[in-house]
Amino acid sequence: MSFLKKLFGIGAAAPKEAPTEAYNGYIIRATPYAEAGQYQMCGEIEREINGVTMQHRFVRADRFAAEAEAVQFTFAKARLIIDLNGDRIFS
Repeated sequence: MSFLKKLFGIGAAAPKEAPTEAYNGYIIRATPYAEAGQYQMCGEIEREINGVTMQHRFVRADRFAAEAEAVQFTFAKARLIIDLNGDRIFS
C-alpha cells in the first residue's frame, strides 16, 4: 500500500507555500531547497512593470543548517540585489 501512496500521491502533504516579503515595490519569494543535508539559498524577485509580471530567479552557493536561516538570508540577499540593480535584474 505504501508504494501506491507514493505512486499516486495519496495522503501526500500539500506543497508548502514559499515565504514572501514585499520590498520597495518588489515581491521577494524565498525558495531554499535541501541539498547535501543543508538548505541552499534560492529565491525569486518579482515586479509588475507596464502590466507585465517580471521575475528574476537567483541561486547562491550559501548553505545553511536550518531552513528558517536560509529563508532569512535569502530575503537579505534579495534586498541587496534590488538595492544594487533595481529593474535591471529583469533585462
